[in-house]
Amino acid sequence: MKNDNAIAEKSKQFALRIIRLYQFLQTEKHEYVLARQVLRSGTSIGANVREAKRGQSRADFYTKLTIALKEADETAYWLELLHESGYLDAAMFDSLCQDCEELMRLLTSITKTIRESDNTDQ
Repeated sequence: MKNDNAIAEKSKQFALRIIRLYQFLQTEKHEYVLARQVLRSGTSIGANVREAKRGQSRADFYTKLTIALKEADETAYWLELLHESGYLDAAMFDSLCQDCEELMRLLTSITKTIRESDNTDQ
């Protein structure tokens, strides 16, 4: 897929932003529970994308990317909670949310292409 390298790099850069967010939440806001949740799901996106690249089969590749998509959606949820509870200001939330939504669009596009390709192969 042509988006493989883009999604790998974007998900890694997003994970680095999430790690910095986690550090900010702990040191500046003294928030630990939501911080751990967003750290776990936000870094899991890139880990699953990376694991997909070494998938044992096309089905394994597809499954890992759908897991990455689910983790991205979960991350969006935690970001919403952090924003709506006052831990993230609008600018920080908007920037992170925009990156997360871009990852979801890319992952949706890739998984949809695989699914459609597999349906035409049958």
